[in-house]
Amino acid sequence: MSRIRLHPSGREVQCGEGDTVLSALEKAGYALPNNCRAGACGECKVKVISGRFDQGMVLDMALSRDERKDGYGLMCMAKPISEELVIEWGTADAKPKLFPPREDVWFVVTDRIPRTPRIVEILLRPLGQPLRYWPGQYVLFGDEREGAPPRCYSIANAPRPDGEIALHVTRVDGGATSTWIHDRVKVGDMVRLSGPYGTFIGDPSVETPVLCMAAGSGLAPILALADAALRRGYRLPVTLLFSARCEEDVYERGLMAYWQAKHRNFEFRRTLTREARPDALHGRIPDVLPGLFADLSQHSVFIAGSPEFVDACTAAARALGADEALIHTEGYFTQQQPEYPVAERLAG
Repeated sequence: MSRIRLHPSGREVQCGEGDTVLSALEKAGYALPNNCRAGACGECKVKVISGRFDQGMVLDMALSRDERKDGYGLMCMAKPISEELVIEWGTADAKPKLFPPREDVWFVVTDRIPRTPRIVEILLRPLGQPLRYWPGQYVLFGDEREGAPPRCYSIANAPRPDGEIALHVTRVDGGATSTWIHDRVKVGDMVRLSGPYGTFIGDPSVETPVLCMAAGSGLAPILALADAALRRGYRLPVTLLFSARCEEDVYERGLMAYWQAKHRNFEFRRTLTREARPDALHGRIPDVLPGLFADLSQHSVFIAGSPEFVDACTAAARALGADEALIHTEGYFTQQQPEYPVAERLAG
């Protein structure tokens, strides 16, 4: 058992044998920015002030040799090998906090809803206590015994009293887990989830206009965030831009129409990249964004989709003055082997 000390707060977290620094922090309820959980994205990079740790296998692009020499490490893979590890983290009061993730929580599949030719919505209810999570977070879902390694799927709804959660799963050619979910998981099955994970949650105390940008099943965490905000009576403008290749790839249009009718501050716009329609925008979001907004300096911006989509939309938002501190992204790295077909990575 090792001890992790958070600087500058001085708070301490116990790290069990074999646990990573990231998992120990999450079990203790602390938030550390992360994304891939596999040493590939660099989101969980922090400076280690003192102590020794086993960094494990990480990519040089995520942690350079110079950064390693300066004491930085990726906490999703780092395991303490000294009695105490002191890391730079958070503020003097050690905020923010997340709900500790739980492993192998049993759920029952209550429904399957085809949303597009490639996306299915899976509804699940817990057999025990509901999974506590912040809107925008994700769970791990899969079954190794069925040849389906656990993958990351964002929760597509705000928390409900009955604990039901919705997952949007894109079928990926050659993807073992998405194929298992699409072809073999059926209503009535008992399945296990682990989570919640991720910090794509923003700051609930910030009061600014909101711009959300999503492509494909990246819509899922955006739906959860918007659902929670609108439920609590958020009054400032909320705009959701959704990018799809063609009209049949646009989903949740009924919910969007309902939100627009009920909440005057909510607007849904779709843009199609491979089809022109008089009632929709045409082109990739980074290309149409300047025609919709002249200045994003006062907006909170949320972006979810493939890493390429997120990078392009982030650059477009920055070019319009978006404040770096108010840009929140979910780049959908999926464990060690991303389940993304090339065509879908570039769409949107």
